[in-house]
Amino acid sequence: MDKPIVLVANGDLRTSANQKCETAQSAMEAQISAAVIAQGRMISRGHAFDPAKGHGFIDSQKMGLEVFKHIDKDSPIIVAEAVWQYSHHLLAGLMAHRGPILTLANWSGTWPGLVGMLNLNGSLTKAGVNYSTLWSEDFTDSYFVDGLKSWLQTGKVAHDSSHVAPYTSSNKGVGINGAGEKIAREILSDRSIMGIFDEGCMGMYNAIIPDELLHSTGVFKERLSQSALYAEMLTVTSDEARGIYNWLLHHGMTFQFGPNEGDHLTENQVLEQCKMYVAAVRIADDFGCGTIGIQYQQGLKDLCPASDLAEGLLNNVQRPPVLSRDGARTLYEGEALPHFNEVDECAGLDALVTNKVWNALGIPPETTLHDLRWGRPFTTERGEEYVWVFEISGAAPPEHNINGFSGTTSERQPPMYFRLGGGTVKGIAKPGAIVWSRVYVSHGELMFDTGTARVISLPLTETQDRWDQTTPQWPIMHAVLDNVSRDQMMGRHKSNHIQVAYVPSELSAKAVMEEKASAMLTLGLKVFVCGT
Repeated sequence: MDKPIVLVANGDLRTSANQKCETAQSAMEAQISAAVIAQGRMISRGHAFDPAKGHGFIDSQKMGLEVFKHIDKDSPIIVAEAVWQYSHHLLAGLMAHRGPILTLANWSGTWPGLVGMLNLNGSLTKAGVNYSTLWSEDFTDSYFVDGLKSWLQTGKVAHDSSHVAPYTSSNKGVGINGAGEKIAREILSDRSIMGIFDEGCMGMYNAIIPDELLHSTGVFKERLSQSALYAEMLTVTSDEARGIYNWLLHHGMTFQFGPNEGDHLTENQVLEQCKMYVAAVRIADDFGCGTIGIQYQQGLKDLCPASDLAEGLLNNVQRPPVLSRDGARTLYEGEALPHFNEVDECAGLDALVTNKVWNALGIPPETTLHDLRWGRPFTTERGEEYVWVFEISGAAPPEHNINGFSGTTSERQPPMYFRLGGGTVKGIAKPGAIVWSRVYVSHGELMFDTGTARVISLPLTETQDRWDQTTPQWPIMHAVLDNVSRDQMMGRHKSNHIQVAYVPSELSAKAVMEEKASAMLTLGLKVFVCGT
């Protein structure tokens, strides 16, 4: 640890996103450098600002390989993140690095470094790379400073994990009626198919489950092509798309249209999204898929509007009917077709099991992943609580929103990320109990963390401020984790994504959680209960 410290900044593949975040990244790096220098250590940047690109991020795997050629493999290295990043840009370099690694993020809703860092942490965990991790709002608080001192002295940072307990056959609870174990045995016996429209979105190495691990759970991948999805969209008629759109209007969903395709949502964009919805259901039916995931961010983003409206509808039991091509059958009638955003296969396995367990328990099975986006304290009727912002780009089912479809509006996706637009499934998540979870890969095994939480209502002014500081076009969930602090969650969680599903008030969230934990245990995952 006596060598000078090297700082690297990984970024997005999309130049516009890197340029927009450059100022925030530079300010954060100045704070980090000051903190390191205050401890009597030297720090230098491992790569230069590129004036032609207008940013100083590593923006490709190719660049990452070149940068790491010139970094001493034994030097301590800090990966500083104030932006969403593509983890595979750095993985090759970090996997070969011998010196201590510290992943470090800002704490901001506007500049999503903490989201990017959590994805990198999950990717490093899956890859078996040793690393430490820290986060801070201004890099002067005692939690950060103490952690930085520890890393500078020992190459390691320890976080409190007292909230985590293994869930095994010897200590599992009674649940409700044994539905979880029964469903798992049905999956192992009957098998299930996970449809994947192009694997590996946005460098999310942690979101790819190795086939041999997935097969042991009774789930098998059907690798599909987004080009086939687009081709299928071209076969959906304008009348069919209009029928989906009219169904949404009839059920109270609203759309915020404007005159300019480049900056506003238009009816044409929504109709294209309706075609994608129909196309996805038909292809899923063709291949017998129990769950599907669309990548979108590579390839499709240059061909058609965003997939988010289609994704949110797929995750809802009540949704516009889709007929087979010959009109003879209604596909997946009366069912949700669980969709995992950004083709996150860990979330896909979770969504499939959730859907089956919730249905077996006779409770609404709508589920979605969210980004663990950001959070801050808020004084509720219980006193000051840490209220997380869970947000995703639009795939949340309308059933999760207050007033369902009537409480759901669709706004244009930000042009910075979504050049061709497309509408979201925006709403405020209804109050109630939820089970949260995450499937991840560690030490070559499938792991599963789970816990319970409360979704609460906040004043509209507070909700709007949280939207304004994150992404106001996206659905938002105000979540208070049960007996898990902010820093415990950050130190443990191995993904930018978190899976959620509601539990009706007449049931115990803990008992429902145990049914799901039992299902995962029976499928062969190592299960851990957090905070209960």
